[in-house]
Amino acid sequence: MLMEVPLTSLAINQTAIVRHFIGGHHFQHKLRMMGIREGKVVKLLASQPLMGPIVIEIDRRELTIGRRMAKHIIVETA
Repeated sequence: MLMEVPLTSLAINQTAIVRHFIGGHHFQHKLRMMGIREGKVVKLLASQPLMGPIVIEIDRRELTIGRRMAKHIIVETA
């Protein structure tokens, strides 16, 4: 069963597919410039405590993004 959830809901080492973003044009453009695009496979590598940033892997690159930003990235899990 496929589910759409925020990126922050993934477990460590879980992969998912980016489906869409919740936010305006500027926010979406910023994500796309970072390489986070619809259809890309993303893997959660680390989640820092106390609402700290998360570390993801996308296109064999590691990216650190803020948790607030990550909550607005909707992914599809299997």
